[in-house]
Amino acid sequence: MHEVFMSRQPLVNRQSKIIATRLRFYLGATGNMLDATSALTNLEDVWPKSEKPLFLSFGGARCGAQLLDWNAPENAVIELHGDDLVSAGGADLVTALQTWQPTTCLHIDRQATQALATGLSFRFIGFDTKTLGLPQIKLLAARTRSHGMGIAFNVDATDEFQACMDAGIAAAASWFFTRPSGVYAKALNPGQTNIIRLLNLVRNNADVREIEAALKQDVAISYKLLRYINSASLGLSCEIQSFRHAVTMLGYNKLNRWLSLLLSTASKDPMAPAMMHTAMVRARLMELLAQGLVDKSEYDNLFITGAFSLLNVLFGVPTEQIVEAMRLPDPICDALLGNGGRYQPFLDLARASEMDDGAPIAEQTAMLGLTADQFNRLQLQALSFAELIEF
Repeated sequence: MHEVFMSRQPLVNRQSKIIATRLRFYLGATGNMLDATSALTNLEDVWPKSEKPLFLSFGGARCGAQLLDWNAPENAVIELHGDDLVSAGGADLVTALQTWQPTTCLHIDRQATQALATGLSFRFIGFDTKTLGLPQIKLLAARTRSHGMGIAFNVDATDEFQACMDAGIAAAASWFFTRPSGVYAKALNPGQTNIIRLLNLVRNNADVREIEAALKQDVAISYKLLRYINSASLGLSCEIQSFRHAVTMLGYNKLNRWLSLLLSTASKDPMAPAMMHTAMVRARLMELLAQGLVDKSEYDNLFITGAFSLLNVLFGVPTEQIVEAMRLPDPICDALLGNGGRYQPFLDLARASEMDDGAPIAEQTAMLGLTADQFNRLQLQALSFAELIEF
């Protein structure tokens, strides 16, 4: 069976929140829909239970009726192109779609008019910014609004994202918000500095009373920290009522993890919610990737590496400045600065999973001794983790 690697892409709405995820499957030159169906079937037990939709893209491969052999979860959205429905074999796909009625997204292309005439119901209508200009998208979005919610694909920059929102599009699939602007602030703001001070206290095993005193200087930080610790993602059997209780239940290492998450909330960037969600997926994915490959004592460090991998974008300051302020362990610093080290392969693969190219993913997974199915499963587990955290 041909190995099918998967990458991810978020769908961001005008409130800068991730409302869905696009799963992109790379079938390669020899793969087909049977391989895609097999890959999806293998993911059924780790499929996210969230109500957020998961779009399924198969690149340039033509979607066939075989895909409907997969028992699609309710939150799955199958992306279709007009050519899939009106070309040879399209009639079988139309019949299968009418029978099983999965949630679908129709990409607007030259065959879209004929596709809409098939009578199929579409929940989403997709617009590719690489093939359609913004004036066209605005016009077509208005004309097709009765057929489904407009989604923009291949949005590369913040101004293009905003233009799509202004054109009436509901969300855009892209990683544009993870790219640094190149215009950095001179220093961290007071809120960021205070959380970094807390992190350094926890990391140095300071007395609980000293840490509590620092927390009391900012009631909002205390509230957020307890909210994250009590989130469903941690799975605690009882509710944490105070920082002292948290130390007793979790220990300093776990608190270091949750303060690291809290640091991300100190950003004033309008795209912060999307970046924080992305950082949490990276963090959990790196932790999962490392299991069995590094000592258990280092799992939290892998999590923190992923959580901090977007801080330069979130805070608008160079990574070097953040690393210097936080006095992080050398393996974390090396990975964040791109200097190699034992955490670098895990961060490289986490980043590769966000690319629109299956080749780097295949190369990086091979280096870690993982199969495509194993890596695809870990991605969905990491996504489910992030979905349980309220940003």
